[in-house]
Amino acid sequence: MQQIWEAVNLALASIWGNKLRSLLTLLGNIVAVSSIIAVVALIRGVNGAVTDAIVSDLGADSFTIRRTGIGRNQDDIDRQRNNPRITLDEAKAIRRFGTTISAVMAQAQQNTTVGYRAEELQSITVQGVTDAYLEFSAFDAERGRMVSPVEIARDRRVALVGWQVADRLFGQENPIDKSIRIAGVPFLVVGVSAKKGAFFGNSLDEFVVIPLGQYRKLFGSRQSLALMVKPRTPESVALARDEARTALRVARHLGPGEPDNFGIVASDSVLDIFQQATKGIAAVLVGVVALSLLVGGIVIMNIMLMIVSERTREIGLRKALGARSRDIMSQVLTESITLSMMGGLVGAGLGALFAKILAAVTPLPAIIEPWSIAVGVLVTGLVGLFFGWYPARRAACLAPIEALRRE
Repeated sequence: MQQIWEAVNLALASIWGNKLRSLLTLLGNIVAVSSIIAVVALIRGVNGAVTDAIVSDLGADSFTIRRTGIGRNQDDIDRQRNNPRITLDEAKAIRRFGTTISAVMAQAQQNTTVGYRAEELQSITVQGVTDAYLEFSAFDAERGRMVSPVEIARDRRVALVGWQVADRLFGQENPIDKSIRIAGVPFLVVGVSAKKGAFFGNSLDEFVVIPLGQYRKLFGSRQSLALMVKPRTPESVALARDEARTALRVARHLGPGEPDNFGIVASDSVLDIFQQATKGIAAVLVGVVALSLLVGGIVIMNIMLMIVSERTREIGLRKALGARSRDIMSQVLTESITLSMMGGLVGAGLGALFAKILAAVTPLPAIIEPWSIAVGVLVTGLVGLFFGWYPARRAACLAPIEALRRE
């Protein structure tokens, strides 16, 4: 153990005594590890943000039926353009047929102006919903109350507003029971939703929820609806999805060989598509890291060969005084591993710093994973071991007499 610590101290002294040479030697490892830390932090942060946003929008245990599904290619997109609109009657058909379905909510949305007194907000998302919206966790009221089923059934002009809409329109004033204008029509605010935050710089709190009947009076009734379907239990999501699909196919009189003319979107399917995209980013990362580590390993091997050449007489003297070949090999390998891992440590610090700075100045979130730091430093240690083996072996095989004769 003492010999190992002596070799480590000798390596650190060599690094400190040749700062520029050491920096250039470790540049490949620094780039590789900083890439690992930064990209893993950004991928983890983006995955977390996307997962939260998708689950908040679609629901963890629910799914959405839309006029068009997820287009995986241009043929899918072209085929879905002619799909018929989804109607309220189809929502009722799904609810009647589905034995594992607890709620079916019909909704539609469109961006418009929302105002209060002299304040006017542009491009606010207005959502029209049916009374089943109360069954879905995506809707809540932090202040006031939700729009009641009776108000929805009677098409009352009442609204549940998002946190940022209330903040921008009312400031410190209490928004409950105040009248706002939606597309120029007055609505009574009955509740304010809890703050949801932002997604890639886009606010999730700029929305207004109103009864679907009032929505249709504002924007027309020919717009296709989206149906959010909630199973009775989280375990019956797949069965509920099959029942909803069957009910809608029956309602549309589709034959056994005809494709669906609607789309079913669930949070897990959207997440699968997104994660496939991030796997491509990870594959590129592996290529960059492998190339950087290869370059760094070759440079480390060359530097260690030079160090062995510079210390030939020292190695010969140690052997003449009784040092064994494995002692010499152990010393050179320890120096190579220490040198390589120093690059890993510097790269880990730079990668974490870069990820934090990027998260602070851009909408991209970042989550520093401790395992990525450990893996990065460990990999550089293995690089030092692999590329340091040949110089260490060459030093261990030096004959004492020949080594002492060299100047």
